[in-house]
Amino acid sequence: MKINKKGIGQAMLHILLCVLLLVWLYPIIFAVCNSFKTTQDALNHVLSLIPQEFTVDNYMHVFETLPFIRITCNTLLIALTVTAIKMVTSFMAAYGLVFFDMKGKGIVYFSMLSTMFIPFTVTMIPNYLLISKWKLADSILGVMLPQFADVLGIFMLRQSMRTIPKALIEVAKLDHISHKKRMLEIILPIVKPAIYSTGIIFFINSWNEYVWPVLILKSKENYTLSLALQMYISAEGGTNFPVAMAVSVMTMSIPLILYLIFQRQIIDTFAMSGIKG
Repeated sequence: MKINKKGIGQAMLHILLCVLLLVWLYPIIFAVCNSFKTTQDALNHVLSLIPQEFTVDNYMHVFETLPFIRITCNTLLIALTVTAIKMVTSFMAAYGLVFFDMKGKGIVYFSMLSTMFIPFTVTMIPNYLLISKWKLADSILGVMLPQFADVLGIFMLRQSMRTIPKALIEVAKLDHISHKKRMLEIILPIVKPAIYSTGIIFFINSWNEYVWPVLILKSKENYTLSLALQMYISAEGGTNFPVAMAVSVMTMSIPLILYLIFQRQIIDTFAMSGIKG
């Protein structure tokens, strides 16, 4: 009997991928199932995925104790605004660093790149003092303002723009095309995959941000979802486990819904980025 080694290898690979998929999905399934349990049931049967007594009281409790719709809107507003402005500043900075002829361009770039290695704890206090001095503490703008530029975006878009043939830009110069038109009509369409992939990273990072908002925001009306979740996980007051799971489910639902809607575009974006790289 002839053994098909290639078929066995593919089968083993599929089994491995299925196991990895289950490992990845388990925390989501765990959170969803426990969000429908009573407190007693969740504490007594924490590893059981099937609720002994199905209830939606945890979700009702969240909406009764918090302005949850407003908190969700705050988080979405911060994530979208920060992502959009980061992409604009990163795009313009990368364009200047690649296509402008100026002395010391490399020094400027590597100086900016070196700031990636500065821990957030070093810049946290100066940022907080500035925001407080400008009377932006406990405001959405105070959370967003220090995040309007990101060296990671400049790095990724610069790397993408460096693959564009210089001859293309030289032709644009000869035709007296302005920098604005070059950016919008020539460069932007070429680096779109890099823009989308970088934007996804920025959106997820901003959506999950906790440390900076917890320093700035004090009013529940201005809270983000990360802060709302922390309200039910406290070392001093104990953990309201099922309610915390309900908040977790609602927190991750919007990024998951957005991913399901734009799944094809996201996959195509990363595939095109990989091919170009």
